[in-house]
This record gives sequence, C-alpha cells and structure tokens, in this order.
Amino acid sequence: MRAWWGALGIGGLAVLGLRPAASETEAPLGFVFASVAREAGLTAVTVFGGKETNKYLLETTGCGAAFLDYDNDGWLDAFLVNGTTLEGFPKGQEPTSHLYHNRGDGTFEDVTVKAGLAQGGWGQGVCAGDYDNDGFVDLAVTYWGQNRLYHNRGDRTFEDVTAKAGLLEKRTRWGTGCAFLDYDRDGRLDLFVANYIDIDLTTTPTPDSGLCRYKGIPVACGPPGLPGGKNVLYHNEGGGRFADVSEKTGITKASGTYALGVSTLDFDGDGWTDLYVADDSNPNALYLNNRDGTFTDVGVRAGCAYSQDGKPQAGMGVAVGDYDHNGTMDVFVTNFAGDTSTLHANPGDGFCEDRTFMAGIGVNTRFLGWGTGFADFENRGWLDLFLVNGHVYPEVEQLRTEAGYKQRKVVYRNRTDGRFEDVTERLGAPATDRKAGRGAAFGDYDNNGTVDVLVNNVHDSPDLFRTEARNKNHWITLRLEGTRSNRSAIGARVRCEAAGRAQVDEVRGGGSYASQNDLRVHFGLAGAARVDRLSVRWPNGLEEEWRDLTADRIVPLKEGTGTAVKVKQ
Repeated sequence: MRAWWGALGIGGLAVLGLRPAASETEAPLGFVFASVAREAGLTAVTVFGGKETNKYLLETTGCGAAFLDYDNDGWLDAFLVNGTTLEGFPKGQEPTSHLYHNRGDGTFEDVTVKAGLAQGGWGQGVCAGDYDNDGFVDLAVTYWGQNRLYHNRGDRTFEDVTAKAGLLEKRTRWGTGCAFLDYDRDGRLDLFVANYIDIDLTTTPTPDSGLCRYKGIPVACGPPGLPGGKNVLYHNEGGGRFADVSEKTGITKASGTYALGVSTLDFDGDGWTDLYVADDSNPNALYLNNRDGTFTDVGVRAGCAYSQDGKPQAGMGVAVGDYDHNGTMDVFVTNFAGDTSTLHANPGDGFCEDRTFMAGIGVNTRFLGWGTGFADFENRGWLDLFLVNGHVYPEVEQLRTEAGYKQRKVVYRNRTDGRFEDVTERLGAPATDRKAGRGAAFGDYDNNGTVDVLVNNVHDSPDLFRTEARNKNHWITLRLEGTRSNRSAIGARVRCEAAGRAQVDEVRGGGSYASQNDLRVHFGLAGAARVDRLSVRWPNGLEEEWRDLTADRIVPLKEGTGTAVKVKQ
C-alpha cells in the first residue's frame, strides 16, 4: 500500500556529477544571512577543552544548541550547552550552560540563574519535549558524567529532577546527542541518549605517548582503540519516572558504536517513530521501530550505514527531511575532514540510495562537519542544506594542507531537480566567516516566516544567523499540540498541499549535532497565498485534516479539532 503522503515526487533523477551543479544564469538568491548574535544579546562564550592543544578526545566534541519556547509566549528561546576544561575553575567561576529568553523584539535576556539552569561540567547535547504533558516543554542535557533532566515548572523556572526520574548513573558515561520520542505510542515521551566512548582519563594515551598522530602531528587518541559507549533508551513510566529499557528494546544491539548525533524520523512511513544515529568511525544506526516495543538496527541491511563504497565514515550530525518531494524522509550526515558528507535518499522501498555525488554535494572534502539541517531558506517549497564545520584538532593550524581549525559554513541550495549547488561564497559573510562550530539549531526565532540558525562555537560566542528574505514568497508555520498523543506532538507527520504541490515534514526530537530544532513545522509556499489542505497523522495514529488556510502566519493545530480522515486499509 502506498502511504497517503507519498504523491507528487520530482519524477526523475540527475545524472552522476563530480562537480557541484552550477546555475547557468546565476539567478539572485532569495535570501541572505545577517549575523545578529551580539546585538541580540547572545554573548556567552562556550568553553571546551584546550585552545591550542588537547590531551583527550573529550576536549574536542563541543556542545549543542536548542530552540524552544519554554514559557509559551510564542517566541523561540535559545539554550546553549557549555563545557569546561581539564584544569577546571575556582568555585563560583565555572562556565555553565545558558538559557536566553526571547523578548520578542529581536533581543534575548540571559535568564540562566533565575531559571535554575546554571549547571557546570562537560556539557554535550540537549533535547526538548514535554515529557509529563503539562503543557510546558522540558529539557534533557547530556554530559560526560551525569546527564540532567530539567522539569519545566511552568513559572519560567526549571527543577533538576534527574534523581526523582530514576536517571542517575552508577558510572561515568559520555552522553552526546539525545532525543525525546514516543516509541510505544502510549502518549508519553520517552528519552533516547547516544553514548560516545567509555573513556577513562587515567588510562587513555595522550599525544605525548606518540601513539596517535594526524598527518604526522601528535593528537588526542581515539575513538578507534577506545571502548565504545552503548546507547540508552529510557521508557517514560508516568508519574515523572523513567526506566532503562535499552536491553529489552534492542537498542544495545546496534552494528556500530561511538554515537554522536541522533534524530527521530518515521523512515518507513508506518506511523511509528524510528531513530537514526550518526556513529564515528563505525556504521551508522537506523533503529527501525518493530511496533511491539522493540527496535532493530537495519542500517547496514538498508544501505544507510556506510558510504557508497561500503566503508564506515565518521558521522557527526544528522539532518532529516524530504528534499526531493517523494513523501519520504531522507537522511543527511556530516562527516570528518577528507571525506564527504553523505546524502541517504529514501525511495520508499525500505532501502537508502546514496546520492551524495549525484546530488552534487560530494566535492567538499576539506571541511569537518558537525551541526546540520534541512531548511527552506527562500520559502520556495524546497529544502536547502546548512552545514556547520570546525576541526577537532587545534594542532591542524600547523598544517598548510588543512582548512584550519576554524572553518566556514557550507550552504547548499536545492536546485529542485535532485541536485544542490554550493552557494556559500555567493552568500558571503557570515556564512564564510571561520569559526570552530559544533551544534546548530534551526527555527524562526523572530516569527517573520524564515528559518534562522543558532550555532554553538568552541571557545567563542554563538552565532545567530537571521535569515532575511529577498523575495515575496509565502509560508506557513504549524504549532502542533497533542491531546491523546504526547503534548509536544513529537512523531507527528504533516502533509501540506498548496497550488498543486505537496510537502511532507515531521515534528522531530533531537537532530543536527547534539541539538534540538524548533518543534514547530515550517513550510515555504512560494507564490501560494493559501494552503488548500493540511493533513496531520498524529503520533497515536489519528489522521485529521484542515482546509483552506491563509498563509504567512503561525497556525496552532490541536489534536481532535480537525476533520477526521478515514485511514486506508
């Protein structure tokens, strides 16, 4: 049976090309980026390991970022994870993660302390979701050490409920990406945590040992040769408690290890949430939901785990979206320098097709990728790609052959024919500014209908790229609210039909590198001033529709308020 969201594909594929597709006419871009972090008040510096050298891989991974509306005022707030150093800091001077409240006028206020989120340590990733269905989004933050679960009290403050929730660890783990999801469709959000390396700093070799070199330069060792961490899935038991169900759900039976980025998705379109995990130097994992409370890692079998020549890559970040309009979720993965990022297209038959070179994105090999996302920056109705880059080794500044420790972004524009073109140089600054970037979150923080980007940089203040439209294209943003389903509607799939074109997207947990994107769903509509039909398949399986909606606004969609759609058997 063909799924109801699977119509209106692009019809054909581009021929194989080893050069990025160049626009013959070089039509003006319909958007530009403005760097506004400092004027917006996002000024806190992320501290992470050494600035010029690193002894351990722990000092290299950096931190994630999140867009979320923690106080339900309709404006996206910003959360930036922070780290520390091996030497540590005097008491009271430790760097902490930061929560910035969006004032709604283009500026943010640092509310970290008053919100109860001033926690130090080796922070890594963040994900957001309303795990107790009280109407206020909660936060999970991963660490090397003890992960944290913060319950949103609904009064603009959070409570650390890690112990109450049963999430205290008996040993040190290295959590990286995380994602809330409702894998068993019981209406409560569960929590997945990717774990990188079971690193012991007392036994791990250092660069002085001479055992680990990168192009002749002594560097931090790993991950090969170090024990890999095991991913963890916590089931939401209700009443604010979670239980580790990793073994019985099959999460620990992955083909690879050294996990970093993670995103939810419904890969096979069956209405049950799956997981894609980017693994470093190992096959990536595609956890397919078996609809019985268990998962199977089908990444290798489905062709989504390796490069097209059958080799494991150094997966960092994960982007999910339907870039080719065939109604299925495609997966894009950022990788290490000297390799390409990878585009795993989803033709809808249970397998992936590696279209990295066919799509024109197989030539950028100098950059080391981290955060990434699909986003329709021009509101044309086609998803573009944004990549954050930065090397892991500060020592590469000694090499003339490298792009450097600080690297520029890469922005690929969707040509609408199955190919992308690199428009980074055409965009210029700030896309071409060099930073040691890591996590990135995507969302419309100023509610003007364009997708903006928040980037967490190592040993630097963050970037906030405000997307400025240079056209009159229309858009619609949807704020979904579950009632029988989880309140955040994570796992919902939306089909938007306007002017004869259909687009499909999802509400997803996690994403990018160790980050959380806006939980609202954004569609660019090109010249269409109205949406003919919106169809939502809620996480519990209910399908509803709304018709004839005016564009250029944020529309709340509450489960149970639409017209029920009869499910085809």
